[in-house]
Amino acid sequence: MTQPTQENSLARESKPAAQRISHSLLDPWLTGPLKGLYRRLDIPASFPPEGIVLTGHILAIFGAIGFALSGSHWWGGLLAALGVAGNHICDVLDGTHARATGQCRNGGELLDHFVDPLSFSYWTAGLAYCSGEPWFAAAGITVIYAMAVLTSIKAKMVGQFTLAHFGPTEFKTLLILFGIHQASSLVTSSGSKAGLAEAAMNRAWWFLLVLVVAGIIQLKISLWMAIKEVNSEDAEQPDTTEWEVR
Repeated sequence: MTQPTQENSLARESKPAAQRISHSLLDPWLTGPLKGLYRRLDIPASFPPEGIVLTGHILAIFGAIGFALSGSHWWGGLLAALGVAGNHICDVLDGTHARATGQCRNGGELLDHFVDPLSFSYWTAGLAYCSGEPWFAAAGITVIYAMAVLTSIKAKMVGQFTLAHFGPTEFKTLLILFGIHQASSLVTSSGSKAGLAEAAMNRAWWFLLVLVVAGIIQLKISLWMAIKEVNSEDAEQPDTTEWEVR
């Protein structure tokens, strides 16, 4: 049985957390104002940031239900938009609250990153249900988790957790706008109820198709760039250690 050396143990203990870098196009416009909102909410200092993560996750579920019903009920699209927006607000404020109250925990960050792709998966499933093709969700969820795994592994190898120019903020913004569009179309358009529902289903189908195709393209580009980055001269040396069987 291979025992870890003291040197390896100290290296693991002293290794810093991955640096977080966002190249998002919308974060400079949205994240700053949302963080400024934190001071006005007067969240109790004793409230754990994990509670904000859980609140955002519940709102994501409501958003998914809204997307699923956005083809037949005008309020479905509105619920979807509010659910996604509320989830994003919580996603911004949980870390802000943790840092402001001295409650930064590795477990909290792990939980935050764990539930993020789950939220996107819920919304994808809701859109697929609305489109009348529930199986369509499988393609979207596969891309979501492939991107999440790639981002996490790259963060471990290069010490940076990076978000692309089109990242979660941009994706959520599109979902919010689509939810509002679904709601307004059912309210303002004329025609039979069946005809309006069919049009809403078609919109959901095309919207999800565009998201999936764009996601596949982005995944391929991100994978190629990630491999190039981890193989660069500035990257850490490859891990040549054996597995420790305990």
